[in-house]
Amino acid sequence: MASPAAGAHVSAWRPAVAGVAEVFHAHFVDHAYPSHTHDAWTLLIVDDGAVRYDLDRHRHGALPTSVTLLPPYVPHDGRSATRHGFRKRVLYLDTSVLGADLAGRAVGRPSLADPRLRYRIHQLHQVLARPGDELEADSRLAFVLERLGRHLRRQTPATVRQSDRGLAVRMRELLDARTAEGLTLREAGELLHAHPTHLVRTFTRVHGLPPHAYLTSRRIDLARRLLLAGQRPADVAAAAGFFDQAHLTRHFTRHLGVGPARYARPDPAR
Repeated sequence: MASPAAGAHVSAWRPAVAGVAEVFHAHFVDHAYPSHTHDAWTLLIVDDGAVRYDLDRHRHGALPTSVTLLPPYVPHDGRSATRHGFRKRVLYLDTSVLGADLAGRAVGRPSLADPRLRYRIHQLHQVLARPGDELEADSRLAFVLERLGRHLRRQTPATVRQSDRGLAVRMRELLDARTAEGLTLREAGELLHAHPTHLVRTFTRVHGLPPHAYLTSRRIDLARRLLLAGQRPADVAAAAGFFDQAHLTRHFTRHLGVGPARYARPDPAR
């Protein structure tokens, strides 16, 4: 089993609040996220230290004074900007409460200098850690979403790549539909009527990472949901499309800094 990154502390749970797919708190010193994507919005605040990351192949930073909003389906990585590491709190928000159609507007300006928004997110995290206060959490989430919507509507949409975008989107939809079972490039080429090499190049140009890396990201997201639902890592490995538990553990640790057995927190009040 792969060892967790030195100094890594992770706490994750799924609250009983519609629209919040996951709450994720972490302290990392030397863990570096590989380039990956999510099918949800990543709403991040840094409590200590600083984070350097690339979003859609452009360099950015996350500081304790700002709010970071990363859109779904856009590749990003992450690493500490200092040798002391960083502490962060993250909410993964479903596209049902913050539309994916706004994703392009968030690519160019993922950092929001809004102290009131940051404080409201902090308050929401505090409530989400207390089971039984779901109504208050719903209310606080509504105010956070309202303020995020205002920021996104003020921004100018990022330029959309036109060349072969439709083909890349259909490939992404195919990978989303077959996350666990997977498929070969030959199958994808036959289904989409495209040469496999052209398919890989087009997908990578449009989405920022190759199909195999995108599929691994989807499988990691699926594994996270299953672990938070209480399933055992051995069962999760098979259900999420990994060859075995060792295969799951290797990729999971590379992405999140800890193995699947240490990931889920059963009691959010702990």
